[in-house]
Amino acid sequence: MTVNASRAKPRRSAIGIEEERAWVSFYRRAGKDPAIAAEVLAQLDSDPEMKREHLALYLCCRESLRLHQAREARNQRFGRFVRWLLGGLFIRFPGNARRALGRGSDLAAACLPEEQAEPATAQIQRLAKSPKVRAARAAFKAPSISEKPASPPAADSAMVDSAPRAAQATG
Repeated sequence: MTVNASRAKPRRSAIGIEEERAWVSFYRRAGKDPAIAAEVLAQLDSDPEMKREHLALYLCCRESLRLHQAREARNQRFGRFVRWLLGGLFIRFPGNARRALGRGSDLAAACLPEEQAEPATAQIQRLAKSPKVRAARAAFKAPSISEKPASPPAADSAMVDSAPRAAQATG
C-alpha cells in the first residue's frame, strides 16, 4: 500500500457537508428550544433508519422535552403558591380581620372591668354620715316646712307682668 492509498477518503459533496452542519446545529438547539426538539423528535419518529443514525439527537430531544415539562410543572407550582400567598395577604386576611374586629367590640366590652358603684353615690353616703352636713340639712329643711311662703308684694308682680317676655326669659 502506498501512502496516498491509506489516506484516501471519499470526498463529500457540498450538500453532504451542509447536511452535517444542519444536524450539528440541531444537536445544539434541541437542548435549548423545546419547540425544535419536538419537531426533530417527530421527524426522527417517522423514519426509523434516521432514528438509528441520529440516536444521540433523538435522546437529546427527549431529554429536552422532559426538562421543559418539569420546568413548566415547577412554574405552575410556584405560580399556585404565589397566588395562594397573595390571596391570603390581600383577600383572606382582610376579610378575617374585618370579621374579628366586628366581633372584637363584643370582646372588648366583655374585657371591661365590672361596673362598680357610682363614685358620686359613695360620696353622698359619706357626706350623709357627716354630722356637719346633717346639721346643715336639718337647718335647711326646717325653715321651709315651718314657714309658709309669703305672697309677693303687688308692685313686684306688676313689674314682672309689664316686662317684655324676652327680658323675662333671659333673667
